[in-house]
Amino acid sequence: MLCVFTSFIQLAFGQTQAEENRLEEVLIQGNRLETLFSESTRDIQILQQEDIAKLPVHSVNELLAYVGGVDVRQRGPFGGQADISMDGGTFEQTLVLLDGVKLIDDQTAHLMMNIPIPLGAIDRIEVLRGAAARLYGVNALTGAINIVTRKENTSFVAADVRLGSSFRSREEEDRNGIYGGGGVELVGNYATQKQRHLWAISQDLYNGQRYNTALNNTRLFYTGNYKVDPQHAIQTLMGYAHNRYGANGFYAAPGDKDAEEINETFIFSVSSVHKWGRFTLKPRVSNRYDSDDYRYFKHDLDQARSVHYTNALMAELNASFRTAIGEFGWGWESRFSRINSSNIGKHTRDNHGAYAEYKGKYGQKWIATMGAYLNYNTDYGWQVYPGADVAFLPDENWKFSASIGSAQRLPSFTDLYVDQAPGNVGNPDLGSEKAWQYELGGEYTVKTLRVKAGYFYRDISAFIDWVREEENQPYSPHNLGSNKVQGIYGRLQQDFQVRPDQHFGYHVRYHYLSPSMSSVSEGQSKYVLENLKHQLIVGANYTYGPFFFQFENRTLKRELNSSYTLLDVRLQYQKGPSQLYLDVSNVFNTAYREAGAVPMPPRWFSIGMKYRWNKR
Repeated sequence: MLCVFTSFIQLAFGQTQAEENRLEEVLIQGNRLETLFSESTRDIQILQQEDIAKLPVHSVNELLAYVGGVDVRQRGPFGGQADISMDGGTFEQTLVLLDGVKLIDDQTAHLMMNIPIPLGAIDRIEVLRGAAARLYGVNALTGAINIVTRKENTSFVAADVRLGSSFRSREEEDRNGIYGGGGVELVGNYATQKQRHLWAISQDLYNGQRYNTALNNTRLFYTGNYKVDPQHAIQTLMGYAHNRYGANGFYAAPGDKDAEEINETFIFSVSSVHKWGRFTLKPRVSNRYDSDDYRYFKHDLDQARSVHYTNALMAELNASFRTAIGEFGWGWESRFSRINSSNIGKHTRDNHGAYAEYKGKYGQKWIATMGAYLNYNTDYGWQVYPGADVAFLPDENWKFSASIGSAQRLPSFTDLYVDQAPGNVGNPDLGSEKAWQYELGGEYTVKTLRVKAGYFYRDISAFIDWVREEENQPYSPHNLGSNKVQGIYGRLQQDFQVRPDQHFGYHVRYHYLSPSMSSVSEGQSKYVLENLKHQLIVGANYTYGPFFFQFENRTLKRELNSSYTLLDVRLQYQKGPSQLYLDVSNVFNTAYREAGAVPMPPRWFSIGMKYRWNKR
């Protein structure tokens, strides 16, 4: 019996040293003071490039659905419109970044995920949970998601072509045939000793999954890095996304059966890094421009059409200084927002923030970070948001952490000024949301076995939700009172070698939320009652020579709704630089909805091929 047990231990923990350190050596880019993952004092989840490539997904929206605590509520499948929230918050309370550039859409966070980067250009995604103003500034009320692009030092071109269908006949209004579509993605990288240029092009085209759900999505992306010398470098980033989709049931069912929406996004950023000994300076200027054309009747553009143009110009300066007692960081950022809209009007507002933070290590067992963010908004005046984290590492396997953080969420222009009576009417007297979050966590790591569990408590004051008193009245946003959420989470992950040609890995992620609302209104809520209560994600993968199999099973339970289970699988074959794969999503053909009145796709089959050319 002892021999059997010893053999199992050797099997389970027989990983190579490279596998063991793969995640520990990741340098977290999201905050201003860069930190090794192994030294992080907050709860951060990371999806790495090799993991992303194996999942049965084709868009960032679908990918985030496998992250514990993240709630993805899609109205438009295949990479169309999706709302992203975390730990029971609303879709307006989560901040998304691309290489540290904030992707806030001041019109509405409904469009925040209309971003120009395809999956093949992503190196990893960093997900930080909890109120985090001192790290990210405004709108990181429940957490932040930072998408980090690939930065390889080799030149290559990679292609991904796929086709998919539910093999269901199209509805009569949609003409003959079956529902289906596909996509193509090209990613290239040119690298020399002094420069690196990454570009990506992708096109998705689907005729939908039911009446008026067709999608046409184009993404163009580029990022470059030029090293002036070992201490100075310049980075640029540009992206364009055009997304056109049928919006049947998105916002005003059943009257919006023939609705359509067209989104365009352009992102630009130029930044640099300058190092003089222990001092580092990082300036950056960036801009996000969006247009949103919502057509309630796509065949009659003279009625019920909403057109919005928004622009946000951002400038920031970040500095850090390493000393014998720790690292100090400080900086300033400004954001100038503008909107010109058919039913919101013309409005402007500016936001300015300054921060200071400190990170220190005390011996080999204690790590602490602390700081504060001072914010001034032309509509809401001055606010200050402090925060602190501490981690205790008793030995090389255990880590315990505690954090306290605060944050603010500014109302969007839609919250304040939209006029779509009798549907939605804004409230210009809204105040900003404010939150405090407290968290305790523990983690055990040995080789590639990682176990983590924690508890958090969040209190949002002046909580904003859209409500109405009667069915025939328009929805309008109000500061309803206090929204409190308690949550527990647990995560288990392990990868190990079975035999030289066989590899096995699995993970389990569970989140439980217990919200309570102290409200000044008894009206009908539009968003808050549909948050997740239970989230269980179980996945496993097995590699045998050139064959790879992965399944992901999600069980979700929302407030006041029944639970449902979704199983997605991938089977792939790798031969040299070529890869063939077959994906089946929603294997059990579950009928479910995530947002609005949009039934999500039934069982869907996708077949694809990838190929990579490396420069020799």
